[in-house]
Order: sequence, then structure tokens, then C-alpha cells
Amino acid sequence: MVAEMDVRHYRAQVGPSEIYYEVAGRGAPLVLIHGLSGSGRWWGGNTAFLARRYRVHTVDLVGFGRSRCGQPFTLGDAAATVAAWMQQIGIGPAHVIGHSMGGHIAAELAADHPDLVRRLMLVDAAAIPFDFGCVPGPLDALRGLTRVSPGFLGLLLTDAASAGLPTIARAALDLLAADIRPKLRWIRAATLVVWGEQDLLVPLRLGRALARSIPGARLAVFPGTGHSPMIERPETFNGVAANFLRAGVISSDPPRTRRVAVRAVVSS
Repeated sequence: MVAEMDVRHYRAQVGPSEIYYEVAGRGAPLVLIHGLSGSGRWWGGNTAFLARRYRVHTVDLVGFGRSRCGQPFTLGDAAATVAAWMQQIGIGPAHVIGHSMGGHIAAELAADHPDLVRRLMLVDAAAIPFDFGCVPGPLDALRGLTRVSPGFLGLLLTDAASAGLPTIARAALDLLAADIRPKLRWIRAATLVVWGEQDLLVPLRLGRALARSIPGARLAVFPGTGHSPMIERPETFNGVAANFLRAGVISSDPPRTRRVAVRAVVSS
């Protein structure tokens, strides 16, 4: 997952589930939570950079990646399972970054377990219910795939096949039915909502609504970017993450990172 860096591989038994995770780097703990049909490998373009300053934990959610332990994935239990895992391995409070479905889980984790989350980044998070008639369809997903590299497309298909259609379908239906908006006002961690301006799966208007729903949250919009900014624009994403986690500012220009414009919007 990380080139030219020591990466430790672990498994932790949390209740009936065995969770696979990897750890790289030193410093304050940082947890990366992948999205639907993914795995910790989706952060491959970010971990090495972030591990320069943080002890990065990339986790495979139950039923995905290398955490396929015979236990079904249940969205309603996912945040509690991540919290139990963090408590078991002793990494709270930690910075937490979640993408898509992982953003939904990260937001619920921060609301239900504020003692475990220091700073929170929600990346194109599926945390606000879709409007009726605006649920993304297969064509939107196919258009979104045109924005990623062939190498990542292969990883996406491998992870999706590994999780299996029943797990992915069940998780997708759970996401469409879930509504954690009443919980969002209880988030106390400093929060940055990151969004691809051209996200066809979870539109930017939902990102704006999410930022307005979390006290003090700010919104950073990546122009010309789709659903996965950390994959499509890794240098930009890494710069934004480094500055926010370190100092709470929105900037894409940390040391040794090419400057790329990011439109930052402070939610009201």
C-alpha cells in the first residue's frame, strides 16, 4: 500500500468480526475509512504522504477488502464497530477521514463517539439523503469511472468482486434508507467537507447541505473533479488534508506539494 515505507499488517477481533488494517508512519493517529465496494487500498495515493506526519491506519470495513470474515456488513453497526476497533487498539482520539459511504460512517462515529475523533474530513460523503428522483443510476457510475486511471479501475473491479454483489447491494440500499441528519449537529470535531465539483454519484448540493448541517464545518470544492478527489487529484487532496489536519486551514500548498487551486467555501 505504501512504497518505500514500513507498513505493518494487523488483524483485530472485534466482537464476531475480524478486521484487517494496516499502519504506516509515526505521529498522531489518523484513520482512513473507504467507501462502498472499496478497501483500504483506495488510499494508496495518499498514505505515504500522510505517513510523513501521522500514524496512518487504513482499515477494511467488515465484509470488504481483507475483512471478509463471514460476518455481513451492516451500515447501522459500522460506526460502532469502527469505534470498538479504535478503542481496542488504543488510537483515540484520532483524526478521521472518510470517503463516500466511509464518510457516512465517519460522521456517525464523530457524532456518537466525540471522544474518539479529533479532526474530521468527509470526502464526497453519502451522509445526506438523496432527493426523490435524484438517486444516481448506472450511467452516472459509468461516467464517473472515466475520471479514474485504468490502474485504479482494475483495483475497483477487484475490490467489488471480492466484496460480492449481495454485500454491495445491501450496503447501497442501507445508504439510500439511512438518515443521520439529526445526529450531525452533535459533531464537535473540527470538520472539513471535501467535494468534487463534478461528482455525478453524490452531487455537490448534498455536500453543501452536509457542511451546513455540521456546526462550524467548512467546505472545500475541487474543480474539475468527480466522486473521488483523493484518487483523481491526489497531490491536491494530500495538500488540503495536511494543512487541515495540522492547522485547521484550507490550503493545497504544503511543503513539496505543487500548488493547485481549490475553491474553499465557509458554510454559514
